[in-house]
Amino acid sequence: MAEMGEATAADRAVLCIGDIHGYISKLRSLWSNLEAVVGFDSFATALVIFLGDYCDRGPHTREVIDFLIALPSQYPRQRHVFLCGNHDLAFAAFVGALPPPPDGLPFSATWAEYALNEEREGWFKGEGYEAMHVQGRRWGGDIGGRFNPKKGMAYKGSIYDAGPTFESYGVPHGSADLAKAVPDTHKKFLCDLVWVHEEDNVLIDSPEGRTSCKLIAVHAGLEKSKGVEEQLKLLKARNTILPKVEQLSGRHDVWEMPKELSDKSTLVVSGHHGKIHIEGLRYIIDECGGLEQLPIAAVVFPSKMIVRDIDQIVAEC
Repeated sequence: MAEMGEATAADRAVLCIGDIHGYISKLRSLWSNLEAVVGFDSFATALVIFLGDYCDRGPHTREVIDFLIALPSQYPRQRHVFLCGNHDLAFAAFVGALPPPPDGLPFSATWAEYALNEEREGWFKGEGYEAMHVQGRRWGGDIGGRFNPKKGMAYKGSIYDAGPTFESYGVPHGSADLAKAVPDTHKKFLCDLVWVHEEDNVLIDSPEGRTSCKLIAVHAGLEKSKGVEEQLKLLKARNTILPKVEQLSGRHDVWEMPKELSDKSTLVVSGHHGKIHIEGLRYIIDECGGLEQLPIAAVVFPSKMIVRDIDQIVAEC
């Protein structure tokens, strides 16, 4: 039996919020719109899953993380899940906030797989680089302002567009002083990010009526060609000796629903891909992709409604 004030599966709203990428005003507007759509009471007890990528590209990473850290005290009856995105993992690596590898190996053991890209990507070589995970070195590096054809814009400092994150903490891009400028509370937030979240009894509306599903949330998706349990075990372990985590940073093999879940009532929800794509129970929610001119979005279950920061919902209510 649910405790007083705790939502049951029958009335619980589940909100999955796409990539924020340092846009605090967009996040605040989206949050207000979600409360208006869901309703005060349901919003107060909602399960809110943030799909990762809180930093980079936008100018206010520090303010975004402050906002997220404050949510549990401001909304004590909500449940909050903060997934790790590939940008967040790299940010954590640069400031020394990654969980240590479980096998005692040094983070420098992650460099070899990407070593041929070091010069082209301008990896970080400043203070502390010798003990840094490869993604931290890529994140804090300098790609020389080259043009990113996928985004249609010049890179913002590094291959990860990390320049605005440095600036939000008051230090120039590529400065090792960022590790001192980032508050301990932010480092703890980055260290505690989960790589996957599973939730049973998530309700979803369909033409046949309301049904109960299992939900798996992971930043980029699950690889369609590998066993699901094997992947979940890997993600729960958060083994930071991996040079790259495909489920957090992949593009192609994580796009579709894994084959073994195609005939099961399982939602797989991700961000990462710079678009909204819904096919059956596979949900990709990342309309912004870190671009200033595009909205950030969320999906609300059970209704499956897509809510954006630019929607005029609050004004209409």
